[in-house]
Amino acid sequence: MPRSPTRHSTPGRPPPARRLRVLAPELLGFAVAGSLAYAADLALFVWLRGPAGLDPFTAKSLSFLAGCTIAYTGNAVGTYRARTRPAPPPYGGPGPRTPTPLRRYTLFLAVSLAGALVQLACLGLSHHVLGLTSATADTVSGAGVGMALATCLRFWGTRTLVFRHASDIPVQMVSKADEG
Repeated sequence: MPRSPTRHSTPGRPPPARRLRVLAPELLGFAVAGSLAYAADLALFVWLRGPAGLDPFTAKSLSFLAGCTIAYTGNAVGTYRARTRPAPPPYGGPGPRTPTPLRRYTLFLAVSLAGALVQLACLGLSHHVLGLTSATADTVSGAGVGMALATCLRFWGTRTLVFRHASDIPVQMVSKADEG
């Protein structure tokens, strides 16, 4: 009698434990790059807000941009470095168009901004809709729940939109009639 698939597996997909083992180095690299970016963001914000004397929104905007740049660089040269190299062309034909670093960075900024909006939405929902207005509630909703959800979104966006596998990038097909 054929064995039925477990409720956690899909035919043609490895079991969750194996997927996690394969994904673990990527998760670790993403976490290291993100931790360094967070530390730089926080340190720069504190310095810009304090000794530099900037207003909080300018200070946060600049520190956010610096943090994003550090996270992008860490992911591009570390976590996803194999995905930044162009793929060999299939069967000697034209290879897939690899996104430029500027395009990747722009996508990365968009994903990071989406994560920031998730954090703000969690804070706004907790504070203004649910009426949980204490400093502890704001910290839990914005820096706890919001950060966790935003990190999941950033990880997904970074691996699927910014640093896609070269095999996921459509190959531009050009026929002989189109060339000349």
